[in-house]
Amino acid sequence: MSKTIVAIIGCGTIANSAHIPAYLANPDAEIKYFCDIRKEMAEKAVEKHDCGEAIEDYHIILEDPEVEAVSICTPNHVHASIAIDCLRAGKHVLCEKPAARTYAEALEMQKVQHETGKTLNIGVVNRFNKGVNLIKNMIDDGELGELYHVYVSFRSHRSIPGLGGDFTTKAVAGGGALIDWGVHFLDIVMYCAGDPQPKTVTGQAYSKLGKDMQNYAYLNMWAGPPNFSGTYDVDDFVTAMIRTEGPSITMNGAWAQNIGVDEMYIDFLGDKAGIRLQYGSDFTIYSAKHGALIESTPKFTKSDMFQNEIDSFLACVKSDEKLPAHIDYVIQSSKIIEAIYQSSDQGEEISFVKQGVVQ
Repeated sequence: MSKTIVAIIGCGTIANSAHIPAYLANPDAEIKYFCDIRKEMAEKAVEKHDCGEAIEDYHIILEDPEVEAVSICTPNHVHASIAIDCLRAGKHVLCEKPAARTYAEALEMQKVQHETGKTLNIGVVNRFNKGVNLIKNMIDDGELGELYHVYVSFRSHRSIPGLGGDFTTKAVAGGGALIDWGVHFLDIVMYCAGDPQPKTVTGQAYSKLGKDMQNYAYLNMWAGPPNFSGTYDVDDFVTAMIRTEGPSITMNGAWAQNIGVDEMYIDFLGDKAGIRLQYGSDFTIYSAKHGALIESTPKFTKSDMFQNEIDSFLACVKSDEKLPAHIDYVIQSSKIIEAIYQSSDQGEEISFVKQGVVQ
């Protein structure tokens, strides 16, 4: 089979740390274009990897019939428009998470995917994580019994990214800690629980510690340095409860909090057993048998989930297989995240049942 010709749109951190190395490691892929509105970023990628052409206008990619697949690694506010343009140009698309800033944008992406029939996967990379898939298999096989509740904690002491930049500007990112970190945690829960339909959502999002940018204390800042003349209008703490047709879900998350504890875990509570997954790491199973409490930590061969994600995307470009990261499955998280923000703004519970929403 001939190699799949690929273009990278957006040459920032996630492209350089994950997408580009994974494509280069796959013998069936060839990167033809590195595209970034900051052309120097694209030129650095060409120089570093000794392949491809640096461009700043992604429309060149749309007009090139050789390009079959595109990775979109841009800021959130252009995910929808670029993905839609690529789909309509006949390209298969892997778009980084979140799918879009809003549920409406994600729905439009899904609509165009259905119209074109081209692949649209979202970068919910944990669906390609070996440990996460083991947990999903255990839940599917009934090893936890009835999965009745899931608790999520993703909180850090002081970890606001790029204060005053794209991450902290709602018009660009769509939100803060919830849409940036929370989307990964929520997606793991939805995936492992079988992507259940949400029924009601209540939540509260706070923008507190980063608002006084000049006096925000921190030890280090990813995506920095701070831009004190920029914008900070997103959430740095969020709490929510979600009722679904499956388990109930509660979550607490923070980019920044005045508690010096970092927690990144998910608790799956079943009536036969429970599992605590440490994000990006191992998991522990808790159960009881013959009157004794049992605790075990499975050992298994790990693999690079980003490599698995890219390899699977390239394979489905050739086979038309519908992967777990397909927009049809992932869009539930966009729906829930928007409902959490809506609940916070309105100060009331959001009911999909009352709205008659069936999507």
